[in-house]
Amino acid sequence: METHYRACNLCEAICGLEIGVEAGRVVSIRGDGADPLSRGYLCPKATALADLQDDPDRLRRPLLREGGTWREIGWEEAFRIAAARLQAVRERHGADAVGVYRGNPSVHNWGLMTHANHFLKRLGTRNHFSATSADQLPHHLVCLWMYGHQFLQPVPDIDRTQFLLLIGYNPVASNGSMMTVPDIRSRLKELRARGGRLVVIDPRRSETAELADRHHFIRPGSDAALLLALLHVLFDEGLVRTDALQSHARNLAALPPLLTRFTPEFAAAATGIEAGAIRALARQFAAAPSAACHGRMGVSTQRFGTLCQWAIQLLMLLTGNLDRPGGALLTHPAVMGAGPDDNPKGAFARRASRVSGYPEFGGEFPVAALAEEMLTPGAGQIRALVTVAGNPVLSVPNGRLTDRAFAGLDFMVSVDVYLNETTRHAHLILPPTSTLEHDHYDLAFHKFAVRNTARYNAPVLPRPAGALHDWEIFAGLAAAHAALSGEPAAPVVPPADMLDFLLQAGPYGTRSGFAPPLSLATLQAHPHGIDLGPLRPSLAQRLCTADRTIDCLPGAIPGEIERLAAELTVSVAADTLLLIGRRHLRSNNSWMHNSHRLVKGPRRDQLLMHPQDLAARGLRDGDRVNVSSRTGSVGVEVQASEAIMPGTVSLPHGWGHDREGVRLGIAAQHAGVSANDLTDERSIDVASGNAALNGVPVRVEAGR
Repeated sequence: METHYRACNLCEAICGLEIGVEAGRVVSIRGDGADPLSRGYLCPKATALADLQDDPDRLRRPLLREGGTWREIGWEEAFRIAAARLQAVRERHGADAVGVYRGNPSVHNWGLMTHANHFLKRLGTRNHFSATSADQLPHHLVCLWMYGHQFLQPVPDIDRTQFLLLIGYNPVASNGSMMTVPDIRSRLKELRARGGRLVVIDPRRSETAELADRHHFIRPGSDAALLLALLHVLFDEGLVRTDALQSHARNLAALPPLLTRFTPEFAAAATGIEAGAIRALARQFAAAPSAACHGRMGVSTQRFGTLCQWAIQLLMLLTGNLDRPGGALLTHPAVMGAGPDDNPKGAFARRASRVSGYPEFGGEFPVAALAEEMLTPGAGQIRALVTVAGNPVLSVPNGRLTDRAFAGLDFMVSVDVYLNETTRHAHLILPPTSTLEHDHYDLAFHKFAVRNTARYNAPVLPRPAGALHDWEIFAGLAAAHAALSGEPAAPVVPPADMLDFLLQAGPYGTRSGFAPPLSLATLQAHPHGIDLGPLRPSLAQRLCTADRTIDCLPGAIPGEIERLAAELTVSVAADTLLLIGRRHLRSNNSWMHNSHRLVKGPRRDQLLMHPQDLAARGLRDGDRVNVSSRTGSVGVEVQASEAIMPGTVSLPHGWGHDREGVRLGIAAQHAGVSANDLTDERSIDVASGNAALNGVPVRVEAGR
């Protein structure tokens, strides 16, 4: 048996793996105990890599749709068809008639990160979209506003902190997000073993909350009120800690008047958390020897996501926990770090979307605008689409509207390994090699890791004859486009060559004094990865704002505070419940349901509902119920649970494999329903344009 070492790139944890191979097949997958970041941990998703590799539903050759049937074609023919059909739309309707959507795996596969724009920028369209605005956009926007760079994102120093506050965040299920933290369960236990405290704020007593010293239920969408109340207490009780970093901050004095109304009593009425508990939490966070706060999907994908992320940064700054060991620190990755000399730093609101006027961020419009940009006639209407490693029919708000919009496109090409709920609308599907068949270096998640490391991952299996890597697909598309348009073809540099250059020119490279200096050869000689040390203070030196200070009150924030105060006074109908999402360790967004080892066991796609809410509607555990919102309705089995806050229901994200024409393997047996058939494309975080996927008003009644 051959033994190979590489990191798993299925989620943000990037766990090191030890993979056994016999006769060209994976026979064992274990955690790599020598990996300095993951320390031997792996989750069930990694053990299912062999299932994904051998999945009979995985596409291996380009597919062309002709009417209602599909046939395999060669790569050169596929590239010519894609270039010709896209060019025809551009010539007839203009460059903006072509749209681009990039899914979450685009930042998990370095070939997509390094080479997708080699082709996509040639299209000349302004209509770019990605999963960012259905996920973490508020994180990026707040850091751009406050620190001058979207990737200057402080990460909780979880291995040294004494107090960890997690809000709307369930890393035990997600393996961490915007905080690359493998083996999170052990790390949380180590926190408590050294005398630290873990407090979780969540409408559900999640897997992470089960490990906490204290869990507080909170009404979905009210997290900003809690956070502003914590800031209010810090100022009101003189708990603001003066430290050196605050000398680099501006607009601090303008904050207290904005927070006057957000007393713990005001927040208690909005959140359901007692005023005394809010005061105690503020005091404990301020008094801890070190403390860190992190908020994720529950606070980002709601109507006040940007306000929440701003308040979290201030909470750490005002208590002296920003940019200090045990608090929140910036990473120092081996390549593509963020600082004054790093470009691009991010950009916001340089233009607005055609129909609803939503702001652009980093050259992308919010996904909440995707369907309307395809359905609304006029100049700039999207008539052709390129999708990259994404399934927006199940991922963006109002999935059925998105489904209908895709059905009306003149042409669609998808770079994807599956025929799924989205790609079934494509005219052409271009499948790249699998995770185990190509090399990889994680360019994205080392930016958010709780420890600085570097690891190059060689292919485990040879690529099949005739298969192309994702970066080669984009190079082929670019070449076909150049040949058709008469433009010069740009030279193509393989990702590994790019990595070698970046490593040697980076902070641990040939001129750094680091031993051994990093290069591709160095990482190849260390297959378990190289430890680059713990996180360390550096924010003051890396600030990218024009005056090199922290902007504590970005211009949009006062208006968001007023909007929050007004919205909290609006009463909700008595029969309305608030819908939130749910993650599971054995799932990953809208896929992995084709692996028997991941979907076996008890069903986990039910609607969770508190017993008193069931009783009030004459319902019982296990009943079939109808859940409806402004955008639609779904039928689902309900499960009684005291782990969900009364007035709240929870439906997992990423199911709904029951669209007409999609009947694939295990997915057909575990179709479930899509939570995004209930979310509303009109409900967004106004400041950023991010989709509000949590806190969705719904009604639940007996199934018909």
